[in-house]
This record gives sequence, structure tokens and C-alpha cells, in this order.
Amino acid sequence: MVNFGNDWDEVMKGEFDKPYYLKLREFLKYEYFHYEIYPDMYSIFNAMKTTAFDDVKAVIFGQDPYHEPGQAHGLCFSVKRGCPLPPSLKNIYTELYDDLGIPPSQCGELTSWAKNGVLMLNTVLTVRRGQANSHKGHGWEIFTNEVTKKLNEREKPIVFMLWGNNAKQKRELITAPQHLILQAGHPSPLSVRYFSGCRHFSKCNEFLRSHGIEEIDWRIN
Repeated sequence: MVNFGNDWDEVMKGEFDKPYYLKLREFLKYEYFHYEIYPDMYSIFNAMKTTAFDDVKAVIFGQDPYHEPGQAHGLCFSVKRGCPLPPSLKNIYTELYDDLGIPPSQCGELTSWAKNGVLMLNTVLTVRRGQANSHKGHGWEIFTNEVTKKLNEREKPIVFMLWGNNAKQKRELITAPQHLILQAGHPSPLSVRYFSGCRHFSKCNEFLRSHGIEEIDWRIN
């Protein structure tokens, strides 16, 4: 049984007993036994464990975890401390500098963002080594749709930052007028031209300030 250790436990109560999740669980058991899967099974839900439901100010949606060794640890776009920066994260840091003047960090771990109210969630939460999108279509999308629906129902405003086509599919689930939706291309080198200049970091903070919510400290520490 999954335990988040915060208010997500009540919010997602009963989700892990649904047929789709039981089927997903059997798939994951097979995959983890036969292949190298990222992140490790204890880190799959780090995003929700680190950022409680009521603490969410913004959601960054990515695609699926990094698929090379030593990178993924359950927060989208984030890599473990000491790991070389992936190209997508370098592009995020470039945009952060262009938008807010925050110098690019040599550290790729974004836990400080998660602790500051940014839910760092991929649309699919696991991946097979070296095979991007290999766990697509096995049930994770249903789970992250349910997470999105729960956040949409929350009265307190949230900024949804959808990066890439997989993430943009969540848009139709975000219907409550109090929330802000920001869309851009994925920050990977293949689509960074549709990400660069999006200014999502400053737009997010402007929205939060306008609603009396403490803005996010986007510095990496």
C-alpha cells in the first residue's frame, strides 16, 4: 500500500484499490523484476511525498522520468545531487536566468522547489532504462489524471505549468476558473524553441502574488 505521509493519503484514498491501478501494479512488479527501472521503487511518489496537497502552489508537469542510470529520483526534470545536468534541465536553467536573472546552478536536484510548493510531477512515473516513454499507456496516465482532477477541485488557486505534448493533455482536466494554466514546449533540445521565452517562472509568481499567496523562491539550493 502506498503511503505519502501527508494529506495526499486522504485525498487519494481508495485510488490504489481501483482495477486500473491493480493492473498497473502487476505490470510494475514484472518490470522491476526483469529490467532496470527508474526511479527506484521507493522514489516513485517522491513528488507527492515532498509536496503535500494543501501546500501546492504550482504544478510542473513533465513527460516521464530520465531513463539513464543515477538520474531520476521521483521529481520531474530533477536529477540526484552530483549528477551531470541533462540537456532539458540546462535549458530550464537558461530560461530561469533569462526570466528572473537567477544564475544557472551546477546542482540539478530540484527538491528545494518541491519543498517550496511546486509539485514536480511527470505524466508517467516510471520508465525502463534507455527507453523513453516505455511505460506509457500502462495506467500511470489515469493516476496522474486523478491527481490533476483533485488539484482542480481545490479552492485555493494553483498555477499549472504544462511542458510538452504529454503534459498538455492534462489541460482539459483543469476547468476551475481560479487556476492559471501556462503551456510551453518541452525543454528538451528537440523542442526548446517552443519553451524558450515562455517566462513561466515570473508569470507564476505574478499570479500567486495577485492572489495573496507567497511567491515561489526559484533559486536552487
